[in-house]
Amino acid sequence: MTHASLQGCRVLLVEDDFLIADDFARRLTGAGAEVVGPAATLDAALEMYESAGDLDFVILDINLRGTAVFPLALRLQQDKIPFLFCSGYGDEPVRDAFADVAHFEKPISLQGFAAMINVIRQHSQGAPRYGRSAVPPQHLPM
Repeated sequence: MTHASLQGCRVLLVEDDFLIADDFARRLTGAGAEVVGPAATLDAALEMYESAGDLDFVILDINLRGTAVFPLALRLQQDKIPFLFCSGYGDEPVRDAFADVAHFEKPISLQGFAAMINVIRQHSQGAPRYGRSAVPPQHLPM
């Protein structure tokens, strides 16, 4: 993987832990991505998503200060915007509704982060940027 493997890729980062968000943003930028965010709450993430323009990919933490990120994840599915989960909760919360979505566990190793970048690259290479629909997000209980 070269440092420019995500060149031109716009990634929305949704993470409530400042240190993790800062680390991810630095690594993504180092890989050539343009990072939008980070958003630390569900409301901020939804607002950022609506105002961000075209996005290539989204990284989602599952629990944002006690609130589940699932309404945004459902919206991303509806809008056909690729995303992954990176969380300390394991895959149990996403196993059913989001079984086809990549999931990485925190803390994430250097190898894990490289694998995450590879997933993003695979979804964004040669693909057009994704627009958003006007469908309001659905809500899932946590």
